[in-house]
This record gives sequence, structure tokens and C-alpha cells, in this order.
Amino acid sequence: MDKVADWLTQSALAGDALETLVKGFCERLAAAGLPLKRVHLSFSMLHPLYDALGFTWLRGQGMEVEGFRKEDGVHSDRFLTSPYYHLLSNKLDHLRRRLDPSMPSEFPVFDDLRLMGVTDYMAFVHPFNGNTSQGMMGSWSTDSAAGFSDNMISALLRIQNHLAIATKMAVLTKLADNMMTTYLGGDAGRRVLDGQIKRGEGDTIRAALVMADMRGSTRLAETSGREIYIDTLNQFFDAIAAPFNRRGGQIMSFLGDGFIAVYPCERHRSQSEIACQAALAAAHKATARMMELNLRRKEQGLGDIKFGIGLHVGNVMFGNVGLTDRLTFSVFGSAVNEVQRLQTLTKKYPHSVLASKDFASYCGANSWLTLGNEELAGIKQKLTVLSPDLSGALALDEDGALEPIHDRISDAEQVMLLHRDAARLSAADPRKLQ
Repeated sequence: MDKVADWLTQSALAGDALETLVKGFCERLAAAGLPLKRVHLSFSMLHPLYDALGFTWLRGQGMEVEGFRKEDGVHSDRFLTSPYYHLLSNKLDHLRRRLDPSMPSEFPVFDDLRLMGVTDYMAFVHPFNGNTSQGMMGSWSTDSAAGFSDNMISALLRIQNHLAIATKMAVLTKLADNMMTTYLGGDAGRRVLDGQIKRGEGDTIRAALVMADMRGSTRLAETSGREIYIDTLNQFFDAIAAPFNRRGGQIMSFLGDGFIAVYPCERHRSQSEIACQAALAAAHKATARMMELNLRRKEQGLGDIKFGIGLHVGNVMFGNVGLTDRLTFSVFGSAVNEVQRLQTLTKKYPHSVLASKDFASYCGANSWLTLGNEELAGIKQKLTVLSPDLSGALALDEDGALEPIHDRISDAEQVMLLHRDAARLSAADPRKLQ
């Protein structure tokens, strides 16, 4: 067990991922002689979509990883009769139960564990800070006929402290990665974490550029309540932005009711063609997703959400700008100004997607309608403006379809939801947890 503790320390110092650390820990516990059948560990996370990450290790079957979604729902009856709820509601740090087949199950989960041959079970809560809003919780199970010995229980309780320290470091690393990816995007986030944090530091890159904007948002904000406006804006971003954040695309920043995305490419034709064609395909999917969203809104008696998308290609500065102690990481340069003007022209022309001639020239045999040559504010040369044939946007493939709405919460997710709620209610009436 001392060797396991040493390995945890070295793994944490090496910056191993949380999944690697948990899997290695479980395998080393088993190798040390603990007759573990099943280990479940959950860690609260600061993430816009997930409350926690959960890991379930089964001897001989490896490990399963699950993200626990953020949901505001009513806890199921099964969860309210779980060992975790018992721990949290009674402010216990652990509980241990022998599973006797001849006795009724104290908790419903014990019926499932008995089918796996489990004879002894111990659950625990291990906060990372004083108010338990972040931390680790989980359970140990064995199928040994003798169950856990007193020495085994003592060893598990002791090793939990080493595990908590090591996983807290991994969780904080994951938290930093989550925040950088969420607020800056994948590539930009990695650059910042790797040390690219000085003002003016960055690269000049070539990229296909996308600028999108929602129409009528000012009027909507003035005529509807805050909640309706925010909900509509999120529906818009869910539908239109997602296709531009995959297959090489990166959303660099959200600008009020719009966003800018880039598809970086090398400075030769073949790579420019790949980037521009990927951006055009995303524009097709975005248009189709907006059509689907507006059909749903019509069924609900709501108005259409209108939009404009500009497509361009050019060289941009990719890096930091701002104050020395308050920076933003994005793309800058004349090409960015040009794609912004292109997007604005969707207010003039009866087309929701417009592109420059340079962009269209990289898109192969796609059908384009030339609309005219435009003088853009702040741009010396006139820009030839085209619109793509979007008839193919009438059909959605599986990748382009809107994300399904989840209508239930798993029992595993309820564990971390209650863990979060327990922190909120810790100073309130304890009866609210019953």
C-alpha cells in the first residue's frame, strides 16, 4: 500500500490525466492484494455541461468513464434510497455494509451488487474543501467470501487521503483545461496553457474565416424579457455554431449575438481548398439546423430566428491582444474586417450566406451566384460577393442534426447532483435533505 501511495504522488507530479491516475490506482490496489470486485469514483468538475466525471472499475473488465450532465431535476426514488444520499443527508464520511443474501437489502443498489457476487461494500465522501462543493465520492466492493478485513478497511480509509490529494491535482489540471477550451477554444486554450500569454504574442496564419450573426436581436432584447432573450440566443448558437466547431473549425469568440470561427490551413492551394470546403459544408449544415430550429419554433407559436453568415479566406494574426494584465486570444487583421463586412451584406441581399470570390475559388464545382462588386468600409479594393447554392441544406445527415433533448437523468448522475445540492443546503434546515 505504501508503494501505491508513492505511485499516486509520482503520477500526480507527472501531470497524469485523471482517467490514467484512477485506472492505475485501481489496478495497483488489486495487485497489492485487496480483493476488489468493483470500484466507483466520482469527481465534481467545473464544466459548462457536466457536474462531474465518474469512473467505474470492474476486476477483469477495465474501467468505464461517464460524464454526469448538469440538470435541474427531481431526484429519483431509487437515488433517495441510495448509500450516497444516506451519507450526505447524515453528514457521514463513510459507511460499510456486509451484504447478506438472506437479509432484505438496505439500499436498492445492493440487489445489483449481489448479482455480481459482492459480499462487502463501503461508500465514502471526501471533500476537497471545507464546504464539500468540490470533492470525491465513491465506493469499494469485494466478492471475497470473508469480505473486507479490519486491516483492509483501515488501509482503504488511509489510501483515500493519498488518492484525494493526487486526484485533486488532476482535477485542477482538468479544470484549467476545461476553462481554456470552453472560453478560448481547443487550439487557443492549449497555446495559453503552454505559455503563450504575453500581449502581442502570436502567429500569422492563413485560414478560412466565418462570421455569423443573429438578426433582430436588439428588437428581441427590447420587447421580450431577459429569460426569453437569453433562451433564444442559446437556441441560435446551439443550432448555427456547432457545425463550425468541428472538423478543423474553431470558434474563436462570441461577439454579442454572433461569433467568428476559423479553419487554419497551410499557405498552399490544397490546404486552402480543404479549409474552405470544410467551412462551406459547415455553412450548409448550419443553414439546415436553423431551418429545423425554426420549424420547431413555429410549432410552439414562436417567430423565426433570422441570421447572416459571411465566408472569406486570408491571412490573420492569431494571438493575444489587449491590456498587459487583461488579454483576449483571437484572430485579427484586414481579412477579419472583410469577413465581418461580408456578413453585414446579408442584410442587403436576400441570401443568408455570402462569400468572397477568393473563398469561392477554393470550393471546387459548387454552384455560386455572383451578386456584385461591393465597396466595403475601410477596404480599398472592391470585393466580389457570391452566394452558394444551399438547396442541399434541405436534408440533414446524422452529424448535422440538432442534438436530442435528454429527458431523463441516470442514477449515477443523481449522485453528483445531490453532492452539489448538499453544499448549497449545508447551512439550511437539515430536513430539506430528507
